[in-house]
Amino acid sequence: MTTPAPPAPIEVSGHAIMACLAAMRIVQDKAVRLMAGHGITPIDREAWYPLSSVLASLQSILVQIGPNTMKGVGRHLPDHVPFPSPIGSIEAAMRAIDIAYRASHRGPGDIGGYHYTSQGSREGRMVCDNPYPCQMDEGVIEAMAERFRPKDSFFVHIVHEQRQCRERGGTSCTYVVRW
Repeated sequence: MTTPAPPAPIEVSGHAIMACLAAMRIVQDKAVRLMAGHGITPIDREAWYPLSSVLASLQSILVQIGPNTMKGVGRHLPDHVPFPSPIGSIEAAMRAIDIAYRASHRGPGDIGGYHYTSQGSREGRMVCDNPYPCQMDEGVIEAMAERFRPKDSFFVHIVHEQRQCRERGGTSCTYVVRW
């Protein structure tokens, strides 16, 4: 998988790492060992960890545990990471992902993000140019869209556009969100 190279001094909050682990209940021990293998040990909620180590850990988890687990991590992050409030609509929820993402990282440099634009009354486009796995991004987007979908909407449909994807050397991934 090709992802944008993170600036060296960027760090990830221990809260975000604990959120990832909470999402991997069944395989949590293995995930902790994989993270330790990349220098993320001990895991402390109040500490900050190098983004490069976090990304290497997530890549190991993706390869050794699987893409469904990585998507599950993304789906559970909104349950464990603070998001701004109040969030009153699906579109506000999509925009809040970037705010929560930036709050979980510190240091100088561009870390990419989650860039949402409305495409009409029931559709939007999320461009993810962050260095995290596609499956994780898709899980976060799906969870937030489902949580905040309008009451008159029966479903949320997320499509990962394939024309440009970080897994195939692109600089970003684009997701179409419909409800």
